[in-house]
Amino acid sequence: MNENKLDQQFTPLSLLAFSLPNIIMMIFLSLYTIVDGIFISRYAGTLALSATNMSYPLTYVQLAIGIMLGTGGSAVIAQKMGRGKSEEAKEDFTFLVTVAFLVGIVLAIVNVVFLQPFLGFLGVSDAQMPDCVPYTKLLMLFSPMLFLQTIFQVLFVTAGKPKLGLALTVMGGIFNMVLDYVFMGIFHMGVTGAAVATVIGYTIPSVVGVLYFFFCRKGSLYFVPFRFRAKVLLRTCSNGISEFASNIAAAVTNFLFNIIFMAFWAEDGVAAITIILYFHFVFSAGFLGFSLGVSPIISYKYGAGDTKQLKKIIRFSLLFLLASSVGIYFLSRLSLSFSLGIFTEPGSPVYAIAHKGFPIYALSFLLMGISIFASAMFTAFSNGLVSAIISLSRTFIFLVACLLILPRLFGKTGIWFAVPLAELLGVFVSGSFLLWGKKKYRY
Repeated sequence: MNENKLDQQFTPLSLLAFSLPNIIMMIFLSLYTIVDGIFISRYAGTLALSATNMSYPLTYVQLAIGIMLGTGGSAVIAQKMGRGKSEEAKEDFTFLVTVAFLVGIVLAIVNVVFLQPFLGFLGVSDAQMPDCVPYTKLLMLFSPMLFLQTIFQVLFVTAGKPKLGLALTVMGGIFNMVLDYVFMGIFHMGVTGAAVATVIGYTIPSVVGVLYFFFCRKGSLYFVPFRFRAKVLLRTCSNGISEFASNIAAAVTNFLFNIIFMAFWAEDGVAAITIILYFHFVFSAGFLGFSLGVSPIISYKYGAGDTKQLKKIIRFSLLFLLASSVGIYFLSRLSLSFSLGIFTEPGSPVYAIAHKGFPIYALSFLLMGISIFASAMFTAFSNGLVSAIISLSRTFIFLVACLLILPRLFGKTGIWFAVPLAELLGVFVSGSFLLWGKKKYRY
């Protein structure tokens, strides 16, 4: 995002226009996993679908680090741009992208070497293992590309190029969808074909992003010589700790979901929760996309001391998210039968499990938008501690407690109520910090 774009006086319409590419980009990114799931379910069966879900915690760990570096680094870079330190911002940008790539290499090696023990710990059954191993191994091998794509998604917005970031994400997604059909539908490669399509899908925007920032020298951010900056890395990690915590929490809760659903419904239960989590991916991605799209603006205005704009931006954002939450809830209910039918046949055990539990689970869509925004907003203010408390409360502490307690009290029904109750408790935490922050940040 160049400095002129950040420095403009935003209206509700221009704020939506600015954040829209990021919303679409995050939703499209979530479709990578969902499209894989559709093709896997249709061409390899729901057992294979459940198998791929069992290894998601490993991917969440990688996303946690990548998003931490992206969102935390965006706050650091955007605030320096707001203060006129453009050269220093470029150096920080180059440094953080390099760190992300190197971390991806390390994790690729570790996850491939110890893959079998990791999958055993995650509870992959003997029936799931033949599908889970090849699918997960290929994803892990391309970890560096996943890291680059993840950090570029955020930093393209910071660089004033949200539309380019969107275009690259859409391009990767289209390749992913087409290749899913080619590898699974035509060449019958099974889950391995789905994995190949996925890694190609996020390698394309990663490689193009690297080339763009190497050769395009006209924007506000591009690669420049840098030196190791321990303070920048520490501040980036502290700023982005909430996003890190949120994704680590997602890894833990995904693990718990798999274990609990396996205990109550076996592999069919894991397949059912996998499908429902796809709904969650899409809708939370929309909220996150808006929040991440607005965050660099908040960082810039805060760095520039423009409190008048801060108040307008934050108030409109909260109103927009409340209205969107209601719309998303009704959309999810109206599209339920059609959406489930994409993955599995009506009347199947997987369809029956998901169809019965979803109306309860969907209540969480009414609640999660405000907490996602509040967490991103405090990250934009470089208050990683408050952001982490909000994220950890709703996505880990409350959710784990609900998952462990409610099934014991209410059986299968209690499982479905765990997420809505955790989100409700999270809203109280978020609301308290939003009220507290009005005096400190003058919004």
